[in-house]
Amino acid sequence: MPDSRPLRIAVPVDQTWNLNDIFATPEEWERALGATEALTANVTAFRGRLGESGEALLACLRARDALMETLHRVDTYARLGSAADGLDRRNQAMSARAQAAGARIQAATSFLLTELVALPSGTVECFLGSTPDLAIYRLQLEDALRRRNHVLSPDAEEALAALGEALELPSAIWRRTTANDLVCPPARDENGAEHLVTIATVQFGQKSAPDRALRRSAHEALAAGLDRHKATLATGLAAHIKKNVTLARLRRYPSATEMILAPQRISADIYRMVMDRVHDGIAPHARRMVRLRQRLLGLDKVWHYDVDAPLDPDFEPPKTIVDAAELIREGLRPLGSEYIARISRAFDERWIDLAQNQGKQSGAFCASVYGVHPYVFTTWQDTLRNVFLLAHELGHGGHGIYGGRTQVISNARAGLFFVEAPSTINEVLLGRHLLRTTTDRRARLHVALQFMGTFTHNMITHMLEAHFERRLYDLAEEGRPITVDAVLDAQAAVFERFYDGTVATDDGARLYWAQQPHFYVNHYPYTYAAGLAVGCAIADAIEREGEATAERWLATLSLGGTLPPLELAAYAGVDMSRPEAIESAVGQFGRLVDEVEAAFATKP
Repeated sequence: MPDSRPLRIAVPVDQTWNLNDIFATPEEWERALGATEALTANVTAFRGRLGESGEALLACLRARDALMETLHRVDTYARLGSAADGLDRRNQAMSARAQAAGARIQAATSFLLTELVALPSGTVECFLGSTPDLAIYRLQLEDALRRRNHVLSPDAEEALAALGEALELPSAIWRRTTANDLVCPPARDENGAEHLVTIATVQFGQKSAPDRALRRSAHEALAAGLDRHKATLATGLAAHIKKNVTLARLRRYPSATEMILAPQRISADIYRMVMDRVHDGIAPHARRMVRLRQRLLGLDKVWHYDVDAPLDPDFEPPKTIVDAAELIREGLRPLGSEYIARISRAFDERWIDLAQNQGKQSGAFCASVYGVHPYVFTTWQDTLRNVFLLAHELGHGGHGIYGGRTQVISNARAGLFFVEAPSTINEVLLGRHLLRTTTDRRARLHVALQFMGTFTHNMITHMLEAHFERRLYDLAEEGRPITVDAVLDAQAAVFERFYDGTVATDDGARLYWAQQPHFYVNHYPYTYAAGLAVGCAIADAIEREGEATAERWLATLSLGGTLPPLELAAYAGVDMSRPEAIESAVGQFGRLVDEVEAAFATKP
């Protein structure tokens, strides 16, 4: 059916973000892009000079940071424009030009790493002692030296950096295919009415529609659309994984996983511990919810399009964006008035893109623009679940604000293992606030069901993505081909192991991986579970200890990436090297399941 969504130009302005805060005009963007050449020259002027003195090294790192600030704005402006409207050819061109500039700059500045690791042993430590202002770069310098045995020759590193744009093509292919080329047949509801189907319409509404005919039809329609592109998308995903496996071998790492985790100082054992403890702990609770749905909905068999079916479909009080702002402010009150004031600007100053329009990328994310402010990308629907999602993304935004105002750009962002903690704690605080303040039985049940979504999204959906990703990396490490069938079979195996016969897997479920961009951000999916474990632990501590813990949490956010992720969590008061925080978070999900089961205990 024709796409009934408006073109971007027809969307009300108040539903769009204001990118003019980054650059007032495209011409200003052009000037900034041009300025990166001179800024790059300021960095390359230090080629061959990093061993001269601590002052020379400091000046080079400062010049690199100045370059990063401008390039970051150039790239983010182009990327956000393309995400909001991928049909606009100017947006496509700007995005491509920004990526090309990034690749050129990465190649030109690759000498930084190769020269640092080639310095005589003890040189950097000496510079740190003699040049106090270098202290802010200590972690970066230590991390570079830890990679000494994995750095290639200067020529090889420059060549790899120059190939950066080409090596990222699998991600670009996924974005372009799903935003521009994916066309699905319409879904039909129980009355025969047609509905537009996209990844976003399924993820943000149709998969949880009360009408089973619509859920099934939308599921099958999306699968039909993705099936036409499965060879392209599977080939791109395989190329991305094989690229990492090859790079790991070139750099003399035991595996791609260890290469990916090394910059975060996360061991493969902790990576596997998080995934396996979450999987094995939460699976029994998830199966309980499947059986409850099967009983309440009177289903002979539960399919994947039934997993998110509403249990009280006639109760969904609408929540507008105005309602969302108020609920989020109230729910996050334990973090203090300063935090609330900072993120509240998002609602008043058009930091959020809410629109539904043709060419808009699926999903939700937050992009914090250093020196400007965060931007939140979503497709708004008037549901409580969308309020939780917005609180999540604003958590990323708050992290960006606190880290960005206290750290230089190269220290502003924490490692991946930690980045989902500031987002998920907001969901936890919001959910607990709503449970405490909701007295009506039916309304409280609705809150509990929506709060469960925080756990199912972060500890089930993304955790299963992580297990799927792990299977494909295992295939590649073993030298086995990652064919289309191998990808489909891996997805089915992950679902079947987790649900253990309680949910039937069809062809549409086998294509789930094709909806997701996370696989192109190396080993990202498992971090959602780690982040939620930290978030739950901090929320517990705030309830016990109050303002002091909240202040320590905000101080942690202000550290940005100046500590490795495990040390950031420890600074906040959570030991993520052990499984206790994970087990506690899984237990909280189990208690929500208990409450929902009890609410429906007398219903046949």
